[in-house]
Amino acid sequence: MSERILEMNSITKTFPGVKALDDVNLDVRKGEIHALIGENGAGKSTLMKVLSGVHPYGTYEGDILFQDNRCEFKNINQSEELGIVIIHQELALIPELSIAENIFLGNEQATKGVINWNKTIIETRALLKKVRLNVDPEEKIKNLGVGQQQLVEIAKALSKKVKLLILDEPTAALNEEDSENLLQLLKEFREQGMTSILISHKLKELLKVSDSITVLRDGQTIRTYRRTEEEVTESMIIKEMVGRDLTELFPDRVYNVKDKVVFEVKDWSAYHPLDVERQILHNVNLHVKEGEIIGIAGLMGAGRTELAMSLFGKSYGKKITGTIIKNGKEVSFKTVDQAIKNGVAYVSENRKEFGLILIDDVKNNLTLANLDRISKHNVLNTSKEVVEAENMKQRMNVKTPSIQQKVVNLSGGNQQKVVLGKWIFTDPDVLILDEPTRGIDVGAKFEIYKIINDLAEKGKSIIMISSELPELVGMCDRIYTLCEGEITGDIAAKDATQETLMTYMTQKGRS
Repeated sequence: MSERILEMNSITKTFPGVKALDDVNLDVRKGEIHALIGENGAGKSTLMKVLSGVHPYGTYEGDILFQDNRCEFKNINQSEELGIVIIHQELALIPELSIAENIFLGNEQATKGVINWNKTIIETRALLKKVRLNVDPEEKIKNLGVGQQQLVEIAKALSKKVKLLILDEPTAALNEEDSENLLQLLKEFREQGMTSILISHKLKELLKVSDSITVLRDGQTIRTYRRTEEEVTESMIIKEMVGRDLTELFPDRVYNVKDKVVFEVKDWSAYHPLDVERQILHNVNLHVKEGEIIGIAGLMGAGRTELAMSLFGKSYGKKITGTIIKNGKEVSFKTVDQAIKNGVAYVSENRKEFGLILIDDVKNNLTLANLDRISKHNVLNTSKEVVEAENMKQRMNVKTPSIQQKVVNLSGGNQQKVVLGKWIFTDPDVLILDEPTRGIDVGAKFEIYKIINDLAEKGKSIIMISSELPELVGMCDRIYTLCEGEITGDIAAKDATQETLMTYMTQKGRS
């Protein structure tokens, strides 16, 4: 275990206006699970892109030694040839191709240019068996769940004779069961002698499986813990990550909940947009008061996102029925535009696909959802746009050199702040937040929580969907539980425990 497989010495990487890595050192031992942790923007993903050749030799300073050999990777193919394989947070699979085709894409089992499909299928079956995925190799990727797709990515890595497996936020989009299965798989790989680098914000997971933990902060190496040599706790890691103690994971809140019901949903039902015989939501009833934060808890597939999107201008589902009452009056949102104009906003769980225009700048992303506010007679007032965007940037504490910065260059936490700021810019009465802290670190989470609390204090009504039950208990006034498209519980946060919520989340017909 003590033999080094990887050394990264004095790695410095600069982007225009930003020093992403500043003299970073990383020492990974053979056959261990080495956790890499830090706030969004700390440099974790950048460091791994340097290692894998995504940022080629010559674009950074410092040295990489892999198995005692100095490496100067010009591209990702060169690193993969040595057995260094990275699985990014955004899975790189082609939905319309089969599992077998995806696994061997670019590494085809061919003789004289002719693919041997029989060999491809046999090899795929063997790889799927290694990752404990019992599916047909010819099944299309689009028919698999996110957890299964993650296992396909790992099988693809194994096909490249991987020696060092890098996983960037592998459980960010997985439910608890799929996350546990993946972590168990990594432990099995460790027993077989494989080395893994695991990037994650989920501290409990890291403490469960890691042998070593390296903390980055502001592009610098802060500390490496060797678990066999010292006791490590969550609070120790958090302090190193953020440079301060976070004695409470959730900020104090000034309660300003009024008796007035701002938003009420009655007997809300919806069917699948492609399979109109399949009912997804069944007579959902809920309400939220002025200044109140309500939570929606449910397992994967319970219908949480489907409920949010169907309420937001019927952007999901067919044969939607039911009633929405806002400020005591029945309203109808047939389009997203109508929902926005009626004071309802929705922050999607998938910020990169549905929340942001990544190739556009911060300014345009912040103002896009409410151009009327910065226009007159359909003519954009660019001076006012700059002022409003700067104000929102300051309000949301978005860390960026300029509002002209492309959003794609921001960290995940700052991207999330931009999405939230974009919808706050519409000045909604009701804000639906779908996984508002997914994939961001504890420091950025704390900032998002403060923004949410501030909105509630100002009288906004918040509907918060989260897979993290402690987050719902820590942030909400009441929590609705959803199971297979039905509301099964309405629980005051003071009475809610993770065990209670899970009981309601797994049993239909309790309400």
